[in-house]
Amino acid sequence: MSEPQAPAFRRAVVALNGGPSDERIVRLVAEHARHTKAELIGVHVVEIDWTLPLDSDIAGRSEEVQRVLDAAEAVAEESKVRLEPVLLQARDVGAAIVDEAVERAADLLVVGLPYRKRFGGEFAIGRTIPYILQNAPAAVWVVRDPISEEPR
Repeated sequence: MSEPQAPAFRRAVVALNGGPSDERIVRLVAEHARHTKAELIGVHVVEIDWTLPLDSDIAGRSEEVQRVLDAAEAVAEESKVRLEPVLLQARDVGAAIVDEAVERAADLLVVGLPYRKRFGGEFAIGRTIPYILQNAPAAVWVVRDPISEEPR
């Protein structure tokens, strides 16, 4: 019996959060994109606090932000795929990612989900991924990080 194939896509928006899940999701999407010559757009959103003007140049002055985008491009290049880096500043990360997917006419949106627990030990999904799942104009892949091997 053959392995099931992932559905083909033409253009994917890959949400980058600067964490360890970035490499995992870029590698996963790049491997699929290589076979279909799909376009990859890596989006990193810097959330701007409500106390600051939205046009404040917070992201442009950050070396960390550039590191996130450069690392994603490098991972894609290893898979022989080009990833277009996009840096956004927004009040809400989820809304900015969904808007970019709409603007780019993406047929896939990929997000990483760190494995986190809230105080009390309950798994925490946050607010960005539920927003994306509810509002995305395309298919969504959520790639959860493995459970860490930390002692309890």
